[in-house]
Amino acid sequence: VFAFTILSSGTSSTQQAKEAIAGGLAQVSGALEVRGSVIAVGDIVAEPKKVQEVVFTLATVTGGDPVDLTPHPNNILVIDYRDSVTRVSDITWTVAFVGDNDEDNLLEARELAEITVDVSTFDLKANSTFVVELKPPTGGTMPLERTTPAQIDPIMDLN
Repeated sequence: VFAFTILSSGTSSTQQAKEAIAGGLAQVSGALEVRGSVIAVGDIVAEPKKVQEVVFTLATVTGGDPVDLTPHPNNILVIDYRDSVTRVSDITWTVAFVGDNDEDNLLEARELAEITVDVSTFDLKANSTFVVELKPPTGGTMPLERTTPAQIDPIMDLN
């Protein structure tokens, strides 16, 4: 009886540990992934030249839950910006679904959403490192850290 009790409690503890690990992984795993390049759109008329927008395409991770991309002012997906001197939370962004989608604001399996982040109010010049951090309502955050090239052009691939 004593041996059975010890084995039963060990099995129960193992199951609880598995459930705790699975729950923890669900909270830290990302819900989104970037598909393709991160593009910077430059303002070459400004002096000095600077970046106006950062554009990238998002998809849900395989087996991930849909993510609500309802745009401002009710952002469910929060996007933050930071560089060496600036940190701003919940910045302005827009979404355009590309390819096959079902005409709602949910990013679901097999759908792609092009996100355009307005960084025109920041001083994002040549050779500047910055982070655009995506914070979906569930799952972990997704930081996109990039460095602008030595010369600001109208279109720049930041990969």
